[in-house]
Amino acid sequence: MSKNLVGAAVPRVDGARKLSGLAPYTSDNHLPNMAYGYGVFSTIASGKITGIDTGEASKMPGVIDIFHHKHFPKLYRTPSSFEEENKVDETRLPFEDDMVHYAGQFVALVVAETFEQARAAAYRVKVDYKAEDPIATMDQALKRSEKKPAPPETDHSRGEPDKRFESAARKIERVYTTPVETHNPMELHASVAHWENGRLVLFEASQGVIFARNVMSKVFGIAPSQVEVRAPFIGSGFGSKLWIWPHAVAAAAAAREVKRPVQLVVPRQEMFTTTGQRPATHQTLRIATGEQGKLQALTQDSINSTSTTDVYVESSGSCTKSLYDCPDLRVSHATVASNRGTPTSMRAPGAAPGLFALESAMDEMAIELGMDPLEFRKLNFTDRDQSLDLPFSSIHLLEAYEKGAEKFGWSERNPEIGSMRDGDEVIGWGVAACNWEALKRDCSARVSMRSDGTVFASCATQDIGTGTYTILAQVISDLTGVAIDKVDIELGSSAYPSGPVSGGSWATATTLPAIAKATKNAIDQLKVYATSSNAKFADQKPEDLKYEDGEVISGSGDRISFTELLKQQRLASADGEADTPAAEQDKFSFRSFGVHFVEVRWDEAISNLRVSRVVSAIDVGKIINSTTAANQVEGAVVMGIGMALYEATEYDHRTGLPVNNDYAEYLVPTHADQPDSVDVILLDHPDYDFNEYGARGIGEIGITGLAAAVANAVHHATGKRVRDLPIRLEKLMAT
Repeated sequence: MSKNLVGAAVPRVDGARKLSGLAPYTSDNHLPNMAYGYGVFSTIASGKITGIDTGEASKMPGVIDIFHHKHFPKLYRTPSSFEEENKVDETRLPFEDDMVHYAGQFVALVVAETFEQARAAAYRVKVDYKAEDPIATMDQALKRSEKKPAPPETDHSRGEPDKRFESAARKIERVYTTPVETHNPMELHASVAHWENGRLVLFEASQGVIFARNVMSKVFGIAPSQVEVRAPFIGSGFGSKLWIWPHAVAAAAAAREVKRPVQLVVPRQEMFTTTGQRPATHQTLRIATGEQGKLQALTQDSINSTSTTDVYVESSGSCTKSLYDCPDLRVSHATVASNRGTPTSMRAPGAAPGLFALESAMDEMAIELGMDPLEFRKLNFTDRDQSLDLPFSSIHLLEAYEKGAEKFGWSERNPEIGSMRDGDEVIGWGVAACNWEALKRDCSARVSMRSDGTVFASCATQDIGTGTYTILAQVISDLTGVAIDKVDIELGSSAYPSGPVSGGSWATATTLPAIAKATKNAIDQLKVYATSSNAKFADQKPEDLKYEDGEVISGSGDRISFTELLKQQRLASADGEADTPAAEQDKFSFRSFGVHFVEVRWDEAISNLRVSRVVSAIDVGKIINSTTAANQVEGAVVMGIGMALYEATEYDHRTGLPVNNDYAEYLVPTHADQPDSVDVILLDHPDYDFNEYGARGIGEIGITGLAAAVANAVHHATGKRVRDLPIRLEKLMAT
């Protein structure tokens, strides 16, 4: 058995099941006597339902029932509290009334014997509306809606930034905008609901089974113990599957009414309307420095779009308040309502659009000063979180700058616009810092060392494709000496010990300590068994024994394998449970850091722009699995390229309907759009003040700052400063 599995490039333990098709995703669950649901979605963005005619649809083959606001059971709203773990983004219940707040809102649900029959009947449901003029775009929202301040805890201010800005020697003021982006995970949102004796079992494409369980408990007015939510495999979510959406409530309610299991899958087109999106932002940045480039004042005032039913705040200044050394600073947030579904978290919420603005502005300020953009960032480095007045628990950003720059060849950069060429292509080089908070939540876990030589572990967290199954197996194998292929991990059921949502880059940092502690407790239980009467070490104390490579060892060196010990005692297993707390925030600020270097190539003759090379140097603490960690950054980089060059959900300004709500017209990077090379440098400095493994999350940080690095590289190549994402070709072609 090899040692030191933690940090090794261990292949994914769930890989074979996924490649063979044996991994069950939500819509793979086909229960006995199951019926199928299909939604009827509003064709207006604002207004009122004046009539629903289900006569023709109800007579179609296989139709069991059709639900709408005049025919639906009474349900309860959830308090939508993060602290109580029952949060949702859309607090309004499905079919709650006759009002329409956004295009694509559920207005009816057909339940039939087959999916095809349900869909065919849904198309025959006739809905009449009294339409109102919608607020369809961010520009309309800014003109027609009252700007509402965000909750004060999202804001931060220190010093006198406005006064300092006015008196500063060098300063810039810029406005940056980002559009609505839609998550678009390959696995569609789906629910399979089944009731038995008042108990709900819900298979759900969920990034948070505990939250989903608690929401369903509140909505149906039953105890949490009467609900089990299962999500053993998720086809990614990027944040859109963190919280329960209306389709899941509708499926569960329909299943209870028809007294049969019901499966409901949200069509791709409606995943652009009813399962969240990254909101549009409008950000005003002001930066002031002294003549030598030291920051004196920095303000970032952000506005984001939200829905007419709920307030979602995109905390664009969440990184700005602490990333650089600046004595006078303010970040503020506000929202404006529009007729869209409620936004939700999308990979690196707040930080992704916020760092596009900040790191673009930092580049513009460096140019104003005549400084190298990397040197400007180094000059304003800080090892202290000035927003909290606490030191960072671990920060190696300067090392990331140095190693990234060396790998990229930054010292060869000619700062003159358009000066670097390769044949017909103009080369542009850009840089941007990346940043994300490090979070750790409460967690519980259970581990059983079995007499057959296997180890079983469970936790009610999820693996959304990031490798959680694998890293937990690595830790257990490392602690027990049991081969990794004999470690059985089960995740994704609310029946297991309580675990965190898989989002915010906190799953790894949260689950590892709980799994490790539970494993150690199981080993301690083995020692107790080894010293019980008639056991091999009956004359010794548990604390005098050691455990190593699958064996319990006495002080004299006598050994017995844990399997033999359990068999001798006729015991099935030695079990350990553990509860570990969230990270304390009173001594340190916990954050992760990094930098992206990006090369773009622009062929003006054929109007072709491409990202040709990326180097990312990332400081996220201890690396648990070097392969999955690098995969996370590489995937985030590609998603950041999508943010920079391609992605924008577009709405008809007259009707509020999305017009590119499919994979044919919503642009994302394809294989042909990938850079020639993406090099990821993982610094691997453990942060033991954060947790015993020193590991921080890695899923979010790779996308932060990437769009700015691309924009900065585009400016270096073309002289065009694009402040409104995405950077489409027509913006570069315009004179």
